[in-house]
Amino acid sequence: MAVLIAVLTALAGAGAALAYVLIRSVPGTFPDSPGGRLLVAVALGVVLFALIMHAQGLGRGAAKLLQAAARIETGDYAVRIDERMPRALRPVARAFNAMTAQLEARDDLRQTMLADLTHELRTPLSIIRGQAEAIADGVYPADGEHLAPILEATRTLESLVADLGTRVHAGAGALPLRREPTDLRELVDDSLSAFRGAAEQRGVELKAQLEPGLPELEVDAARMRGVLGNLLSNAIRHTPTGGSVTVAARLEAGDVLVTVSDSGEGIPAEVLQRVFERYVKGPSSTGTGLGLAIARDVVKAHGGRIEAESRPGKGTTIRLLLPLD
Repeated sequence: MAVLIAVLTALAGAGAALAYVLIRSVPGTFPDSPGGRLLVAVALGVVLFALIMHAQGLGRGAAKLLQAAARIETGDYAVRIDERMPRALRPVARAFNAMTAQLEARDDLRQTMLADLTHELRTPLSIIRGQAEAIADGVYPADGEHLAPILEATRTLESLVADLGTRVHAGAGALPLRREPTDLRELVDDSLSAFRGAAEQRGVELKAQLEPGLPELEVDAARMRGVLGNLLSNAIRHTPTGGSVTVAARLEAGDVLVTVSDSGEGIPAEVLQRVFERYVKGPSSTGTGLGLAIARDVVKAHGGRIEAESRPGKGTTIRLLLPLD
């Protein structure tokens, strides 16, 4: 660095000398006295030196940016740039660091999702393999009782694949919606009918409490049916025999409020605050941990919001607030 500064200083001195020669060759343009001409020449030399140093600083900053970009190209998203550089490059450095922080967070999320997906796939695949091998070896007969676990495991896989597809679209901000005028009462009735058998098997009562005269909603009926289905499935699974699950709807401040309430075990406080995050589930949950995250994404895509209220041992209420327009 000392050698570089010496070279730059020599160049500035040469520039000053050149400026002095030029000044003398153009009479009347600069001060006529030798001292005045020398002063102007020195000033021009200083300016030239400052410009060279500034350019050198920009060059070093640009070199740091290029080096960091090369590290990102190799997959090193933890790289950061020291923002103490020439003023002109500081906004670029800040933007670069913000970008790398986002890339690092997304890469961490990708790795977490892959690990969780591996875990979620392992159980149903183990069931399918174990049951199929037992049937093939003659340990189990190929009857309905022993084929049922295989069918249930394949349904779990189908649900997981569908959930992941929805999550991919939502994560890219491109969740497709096919909005159409939808009768909320009909939507709720269809959802309750689909789960009435499962509720009866567990001894859980299903109820509907819909305010009369509810207007039609412009929603994607299939996706909203999926949201209600997920909420009903969760509620039934976590409600003991003799309990109840209620779907209610009413107008509230120009929107439609839909609630799914159960008299079940409730959600632990440490889980409740993160219940709409992907792969978050309670200790007794057997699901994938994607259902409520997907419900949040679907409701948000409709311009609404979703909330959860719960007390352990007192039940849970999920609130969907959907806009009328």
